[in-house]
Amino acid sequence: MKVLVVGGAGYIGSHCVRQLIAAGHDPVILDNLAYGHRKAVAPELPFYDVNLGDREKVKAILEDEAIELVMHFAAFCYVGESVTEPVKYYENNVVATLRLLEAMMDANVTKFVFSSTCATFGVPDRLPMTEDLPQAPINPYGQTKLDVENILKSLSHAHGLSFAAFRYFNAAGASEDGLIGEDHDPETHLIPLVIDAAVGKRENIKIFGTDYDTPDGTCLRDYVHVDDLSRAHIAAFDKLDQPGAQHFYNLGTGTPNSVREVIQAVEKVTGKKVPVVEAERRPGDPPALYADSKKAKAELGWEVKFDTIEKIVETAWAWHSAKPEGYQDRG
Repeated sequence: MKVLVVGGAGYIGSHCVRQLIAAGHDPVILDNLAYGHRKAVAPELPFYDVNLGDREKVKAILEDEAIELVMHFAAFCYVGESVTEPVKYYENNVVATLRLLEAMMDANVTKFVFSSTCATFGVPDRLPMTEDLPQAPINPYGQTKLDVENILKSLSHAHGLSFAAFRYFNAAGASEDGLIGEDHDPETHLIPLVIDAAVGKRENIKIFGTDYDTPDGTCLRDYVHVDDLSRAHIAAFDKLDQPGAQHFYNLGTGTPNSVREVIQAVEKVTGKKVPVVEAERRPGDPPALYADSKKAKAELGWEVKFDTIEKIVETAWAWHSAKPEGYQDRG
């Protein structure tokens, strides 16, 4: 299948591009490189440095490349920044995505796979988190993702758009061969931050809160490998043949790990001691967030390959060891 991967040079998008090729599909990449990296994508693949909100250019790409399905990984995703700069998030995550969807309707492309987030649920009523929980985002980032989910529902009813929206938890890890991985600026994900502390690129790692009602007092989160996420997205393709199909899936391992457990895993994998500083809780941090992914397993046949935090950290460490300065392509 000919697939347009919007945000295909970003962290999750670039991994999905490689998984698409492994599954026999033909990816085309659209990315304005605001946060993505050209070096994360093989040079021989079709690549368009275009903003997803440029309706006419996107329509032309869809038609010229004979695109059959669009995958969306192009959202801004810094929660804190979404609070201080909400307009930036609404413009990119909602308005520009709406322009993309309009271009799809113009070009008669009616299959869409959306990278959503567990942040649409806010603070959950119960754990593990199932797809039918009330959605009540507590920040603009989560709200913009929920807004797009609602737009997709409306387009499904009005124009027969078929879509799958994946609400995933903590994307983590890197490709097993160490060729692509996480290179964010700024970096906010725990595993690369802990690795940086282990190798001396950071002075320490701060643990925000040690008195939560969890086994070791630190927050619990569900870390799911980026390649496992990508495989789930591709597994949904067959569910989109029926016009107007709507599918929602939570993606996680279902087995959360604490901050201390992540630190211990990094120490074990790297053989290096991580300097730790204990700090006060951050406002808005729930004690635990983890997924119930039974629906994805039952309907998509999805199973995680990287089923322990150590396996995930091993891939992140392989990437860091191979590319200690990341892609080195920032202007």
